Amino acid sequence: MIFGEDGDAGINPLGDDLLPLLLVAMGGALAIGTVVALVRPPRNPKTGDLTRPPLARSIVMIVLGGVAAIWGLASVVT
Repeated sequence: MIFGEDGDAGINPLGDDLLPLLLVAMGGALAIGTVVALVRPPRNPKTGDLTRPPLARSIVMIVLGGVAAIWGLASVVT
């Protein structure tokens, strides 16, 4: 069966809200993951690794991830 044949022209197997849901998931993961990295840095960093993530970059990533998640959530709701 090929999608787009005469009988199933309106069926989308992945749903109509796939892109906004992916935006919520990726933005939330970026924001939450960065917060966790700031709160709990690695106990024994390997040679050449940073002991803590850079604060400015982390804040930018948290803000961008939060904006993306909120934008995606607003797109799903409306």
